[in-house]
Amino acid sequence: MVAAAVLAPAAALAVTDAERVAVYREFRAAFDAHRYPDALPLAEKLVALTQEQYGANGRELVNPLSNLGTTQYRMGDYKDAEDTYLRSVKIAADTGGHADRLLLRPLQGLGTTYYATRQYEDASVTLQRALDLSRNLDGLLNPGQMTILDPLIGSLVNLERHSEADREFQYAVRVAESAWGSSDARVIRPVDHYAHWLEHVGRYPSARAAYARELTVAEGAGTRAARLVIDPLLGIARTYRLEATNGNDEEAVQYMDPFAQSGPSVYTEHGLRAQNPDGEKALLLALQTIDKIRPVDHPIRATTLMELGDWYLCADQADKSLTRYRDAWQELHQAGSTATFDVPRQLAYRAPSSSASRSPLAERDNTDEHSVQATFTVKRDGHTANVITNTADATAAQQKAVLTAVRRARYAPRMQNGEPVDTEGVTLLEKLLSKKPRQP
Repeated sequence: MVAAAVLAPAAALAVTDAERVAVYREFRAAFDAHRYPDALPLAEKLVALTQEQYGANGRELVNPLSNLGTTQYRMGDYKDAEDTYLRSVKIAADTGGHADRLLLRPLQGLGTTYYATRQYEDASVTLQRALDLSRNLDGLLNPGQMTILDPLIGSLVNLERHSEADREFQYAVRVAESAWGSSDARVIRPVDHYAHWLEHVGRYPSARAAYARELTVAEGAGTRAARLVIDPLLGIARTYRLEATNGNDEEAVQYMDPFAQSGPSVYTEHGLRAQNPDGEKALLLALQTIDKIRPVDHPIRATTLMELGDWYLCADQADKSLTRYRDAWQELHQAGSTATFDVPRQLAYRAPSSSASRSPLAERDNTDEHSVQATFTVKRDGHTANVITNTADATAAQQKAVLTAVRRARYAPRMQNGEPVDTEGVTLLEKLLSKKPRQP
């Protein structure tokens, strides 16, 4: 009887499934409403209750810990989120092995947390592990892997592992097409991401091919088509402009050009391809489409007018360019902020061949890095003037290379009260590489 009296209170305090379910429902209500400060103590309570019921290493803790980690992540508490996810991963692996479905969520959460904190190497390894598990469990083209692919691709891009990033970009497009069909509007997002990356790395013909593909899908999107076609039209025009001003090392890519009426390519006196008039056609078509949208979308109209101004400026048609910039400034003024025009925007700049930006990370081990800072004026017509260099560790030849590159650069001018003005004291920092001297 004494023993029973002692044990009775402990039994009364034992955690029940009903208790945990009630706390979980409260947590989900707060979390789904994005009330993360309210959700956090509930997530912590659910972990504590589950641990009390099943022990500190119970398999039942994996999901509550993942929920807690996700809440911490959403609140920007990445350190605690990382620790929570690591604990969840360990319990899942220890209790179910490395092919356990229960591992998927904490692995994805951990990898995404690494990505958010710029731990790109750890992120790529963890997310690749989650991706492999997803494909093994649910099939090579299952749509559930899309949320894993995004941060994995971002990690590979930041690590400059371009061939791997390219492969995963293409895989994301294949997954979307397999899940929804090649003409479904949901395919636009992965195609657009791929196109922007190709543009970023200077593969302009390939980027243009991707934008053209995006445009084809967007045109079939019914009532949403008017808005969805604008971004790919701007992308097509931008790649033509960048290819003309920056050059292109990529072999020509065969694709269906929606504006293909131009003749053979024309080259400038510098050996660069002149701007293809099809780019201007794309921008004018985008502007016509925007002008039919009601109510007027001032920000997107401003963006298109700025692109058109950029196009004319890089074609040395200053008067037409400045007219478009003035119109864009007025659109932004109506939208409530003209901050975009507060400083000059770089439109065309071909870095010297020894620039670190043109050398893969893998090729930088046996090099010394030097910095050259150029200071100059951006004129109201977008040209640069009064270019000088300030540097302590670069050779005269390196300084000359940067000076030449900056003199050839083009900028969209700063606008003041709707008018283009000169801007003095603009700076550009260029990092250059040179081979280390051989050791005797």
